[in-house]
Amino acid sequence: MSPWLEWGSLAASVAVVAAYEYYAHVAGRRQSLRQARFINARMREAWAQAVATQAGFEVVAVQALRNTLMAATVAASTAALALMAALTIGGASIYAGLSHWPQSGLGPLHVVLGTLVVVLLFASYTCAAMSMRFFGHTTMIVSMPIASPERQRFNPVAAHWVQRAGTLYSWSLRLFMMVVPAVAGVVHPMALMPATLALLVALHFFDQPPPDAAGPHPVAP
Repeated sequence: MSPWLEWGSLAASVAVVAAYEYYAHVAGRRQSLRQARFINARMREAWAQAVATQAGFEVVAVQALRNTLMAATVAASTAALALMAALTIGGASIYAGLSHWPQSGLGPLHVVLGTLVVVLLFASYTCAAMSMRFFGHTTMIVSMPIASPERQRFNPVAAHWVQRAGTLYSWSLRLFMMVVPAVAGVVHPMALMPATLALLVALHFFDQPPPDAAGPHPVAP
């Protein structure tokens, strides 16, 4: 098989995923009710405002954050285990391929794809771990009594942290899903595009808003 065809398949796969993410971001910015990620961001903002003013709900708020913290923990653990498996199975060949990279011309595609798998898994783990960090800081703030001066001072920080945590958690899941085309490409370069199309279908459903989001009073999921 022509090396140019193999590398073209990789370039097309990356371009298609980048184009989808760009389209989803622009469409969500123009009409936030068309993308679940923007609806979820609005929901997190409303949640932070509500728990900042309702006395007696500190325990409920902490429990809600604890649930999201556990979800981020599962995502980080899964990504870390997958990363260790990828390094155990293909780490030696990736290192050997990068160490003897040719000075000119095209390098072996499987080395690039193997490296891409490792990078995506590490990025997924990092996003999930950072999400855990921000959820943990938010938990400390919302556990303070509502009327305390310290709570009033840190309420804007809690709203900011929960937004960042939610965004990072979402990206940890997206990056983990993007590993699928790279792994398919390691098996066979021509499997890259079919796997990428399957990924786009999954991301499309991942970004779908709830059925009543277009109504006059949308309710976040």
